[in-house]
Amino acid sequence: MNGLPVLAVDIPSGLCADTGVKLGDAIRADVTVTFAAPKPGLIKTSATEYTGRLEVAPDIGLIDCPHDAELHWVLPGDFVGFPPSRSPDSHKGTFGHLGIIAGSVGWHGAAVLAARAALRSQPGLVSVVTTEGAWPVVAAQLAQPMVHPWSGTARKVLSQCTAILMGPGLAGDLPDEMRAEISRLWREYPRPVIADASALDLLPVGESAAGLRVITPHPGEAARLLDITVGKVQADRPATLRELAAKLGCHVVLKGNQTLSGGVTGRILCNSTGNPSLAQGGSGDVLAGFLGGLLAQPRLIESPGRTLAHSIWKHGLAADCLTQECAGWGMEELIFALK
Repeated sequence: MNGLPVLAVDIPSGLCADTGVKLGDAIRADVTVTFAAPKPGLIKTSATEYTGRLEVAPDIGLIDCPHDAELHWVLPGDFVGFPPSRSPDSHKGTFGHLGIIAGSVGWHGAAVLAARAALRSQPGLVSVVTTEGAWPVVAAQLAQPMVHPWSGTARKVLSQCTAILMGPGLAGDLPDEMRAEISRLWREYPRPVIADASALDLLPVGESAAGLRVITPHPGEAARLLDITVGKVQADRPATLRELAAKLGCHVVLKGNQTLSGGVTGRILCNSTGNPSLAQGGSGDVLAGFLGGLLAQPRLIESPGRTLAHSIWKHGLAADCLTQECAGWGMEELIFALK
């Protein structure tokens, strides 16, 4: 009957398990439940319209696999006990200070969303540095974060932070000094720096950085950074991630369906949460803020790969919970669901 949901077991019939290419006719499933581990073809972009939402049933009585793979599917059990519980004698200085360089006239909302999302990951302090034109609007919407217009004082505030997020909402006119400072921070700042959105176009290429570096491009931004087409990005997302990591010397969060995270070498983690309701303006700002709030906490940067994967997983999980509970939701609801 038309309109009934379609469930594929292990793999949609007619889809190649190795390449994700349709072999003649193929089932278009709403949900695919595969066993033990995802088959390589199931996580190809070409397979998405046939697999629908991919679910993995990992424990079906098989012996442990003796081999390790480059690509790893993220499961809830990967985050048991993470983040670690907080000591009773903790104070705001224990959990770091996130600096956010964000917002410009016409794009001030991105700074607000990133700051509010950062608070949900509970760093000790959050400071927002924005353009002079955007400052009144951003400051009026934020109570807990400290908000500063771009100035010498703002640079002093950033120097005291334990991590810096830069980029959300910087699409408008920026002072030349702010552009130069973004590039300098990427090169010289000794603590974690996360570059998102418009800041991606201001990063120096081919220069080593002083600390942990993370970029969070969507496929269009990844294509622009590598001077290739979006189709090529999506055709081999793990290879795209590796190339970006090598070009900029950083960890990469390649957003999209089954968001990937990883670096130049080692495991690439494939996220298992999230749904098409995240296809709204602002969802990337929320992810960047939440991620930045975690990386600002000194105890969480000892395992940056796990921290990145956790932030992506929680972001997608919040969207999944909201989608189950209500037909329509926006970024304010997503931020509130990040817990």
